[in-house]
Amino acid sequence: MKKRDYYFDNAKILLIFLVVFGHFLQSYIETSSFISFLYKFIYTFHMPAFILISGFFAKGIYEKGYIAKITKKLILPYILFQIAYAVFYYFLHSKDTFKLELFQPHWSLWFLISLFCWNILLLAFSRMKPGIALAITLLAGLGAGYFDWISTYFSLSRTIVFFPFFLTGYLLSKKDFKKLIQPKAKVAALIVMFIVAVGILCFPDLNEKWFFGSKAYSEFHSAEIFGILQRAGIYMVQFAMTACFFAFVPRRQFFFTNWGRNTLYVYLLHGFIVRTFRGSGLEDYVDQVQALPLLLIVSLLLTALLSSKFVTSLTQPIIEMKWSKLKHAANRLRNEYSSL
Repeated sequence: MKKRDYYFDNAKILLIFLVVFGHFLQSYIETSSFISFLYKFIYTFHMPAFILISGFFAKGIYEKGYIAKITKKLILPYILFQIAYAVFYYFLHSKDTFKLELFQPHWSLWFLISLFCWNILLLAFSRMKPGIALAITLLAGLGAGYFDWISTYFSLSRTIVFFPFFLTGYLLSKKDFKKLIQPKAKVAALIVMFIVAVGILCFPDLNEKWFFGSKAYSEFHSAEIFGILQRAGIYMVQFAMTACFFAFVPRRQFFFTNWGRNTLYVYLLHGFIVRTFRGSGLEDYVDQVQALPLLLIVSLLLTALLSSKFVTSLTQPIIEMKWSKLKHAANRLRNEYSSL
């Protein structure tokens, strides 16, 4: 049996923690300048890095049954959770009518649609020369901002804008990641991170939505004419910061390393908690001073909980359409009971 690479499991669990933490922080970016800075800093790399590592593991695109596999893994959970979120919002916001928009992804579900599309796009772009393929995807991402109809519908904007990161991940090898963790690379990464941090501090009015990849240039008002230049700058920052992140991912196994296998569970389930928190009395109760340490702890605990065997066993039939974890847990309990 092939040994798992702890490096990538560590990267995935660290990134999904940052996803959860970032979603909690969003409630306070308008009231705290430091939280706003931290939020923007995290968003310079956490989703691009998550997408890049997804592309790295898409190398089996030409294997028999791969398309059917990712359809089951991504599209079926998307449909189920799209319905679940519609019901959730109906009761959470006490709406008068129930509304299900299948092609307008609820909140974080955009990633499932985009991830499916990126895998399909690989069938064409992986046959091109890498330089040409990357150039086309970058130009498409830059040009997409000029068309208002390229929006959140079917996650079209994010699919186009973030595809260069997915394609880059597909083109990278393990040797490329090993180069990033060399001492010289880490020193360079520290310098880049410092420069980016100073840049964010010097431009506090930078709209964090530039990092979302879901908005047309027209939505940034005066940025429409120079939108392509600003997105080009965002691309450079995101690619550089993504490399910086991977430079500091640990290679050895930790107590949390195995949680990296269950990031899909965290991604799909944490939204119900975050959305319940937003707009609640608890959100107002937590002031700016308490927010950062408290939300850091809550994000860590929530990531650990949703990655646990208990939660993954219960939700596997819905998320992966499998019963193996639940059966394993049941058999273990039965064996323990019979031994008493």
